[in-house]
Amino acid sequence: MKLTLKIWRQKNANTKGSMQTYPIDNIDGDMSFLEMLDVLNEQLIAQGEEPVVFDHDCREGICGSCSLQINGEPHGPDRLITTCQLHMRKFNDGDIIVIEPFRANAFPVIKDLMVDRSAFDRIQQAGGYVSVNTSGNTIDANAIPIEKDAADESFNAAACIGCGACVAACKNASAMLFTAAKVSQYALLPQGQVEATRRVLNMVEQMDKEGFGNCTNTGACEIECPKGISLENIARMNREYLSASVVG
Repeated sequence: MKLTLKIWRQKNANTKGSMQTYPIDNIDGDMSFLEMLDVLNEQLIAQGEEPVVFDHDCREGICGSCSLQINGEPHGPDRLITTCQLHMRKFNDGDIIVIEPFRANAFPVIKDLMVDRSAFDRIQQAGGYVSVNTSGNTIDANAIPIEKDAADESFNAAACIGCGACVAACKNASAMLFTAAKVSQYALLPQGQVEATRRVLNMVEQMDKEGFGNCTNTGACEIECPKGISLENIARMNREYLSASVVG
């Protein structure tokens, strides 16, 4: 397979970037998208050029670090997958593929296709946790009964890997789906009730501080989410926020 890659190159956060064009050949349809980029980088290194910087780690759809905008779509043309799970058989011989970093003011470019998503970490640190007293006897995991429906919904929300596709897909660069998923996974469980009020207020406040936009319910975030996180979580977070605001 022969392809033409148009890739965003940017030396650092303070340098103006631009699109660069790279022809590439002998790409197998069974290669993952990141393996294709590996081939390109080997080619560039052999030519004495600087390789393209992109973020990756597990390459198994678990870590969420492979955040690439491919032909205008976060993680590319397939659904419910990350970039590392996208295979080149989704493209055709002779295709032109445009590859960019996730675009959001809260996700500044570090270099080329790699962005700084530490804003998500700060939102999580603001309240996305449960405090547990570890002194004395260890609490049995089954000591608190949880309804299956609530447990299933909590598990589904906890499946969010924080890749940032929701932000990249949103016309407002909103982080509502990510934040709502992290609020919901605890709001649905009895263990999360002790800190429920502080959690949602602190996480939403931090989200706003980071410069993310608001939600206008277009639903692009859910469509592009590799884990299929539901918009229902945003509705739940709004209810939690309203309740916490009244109590506060």
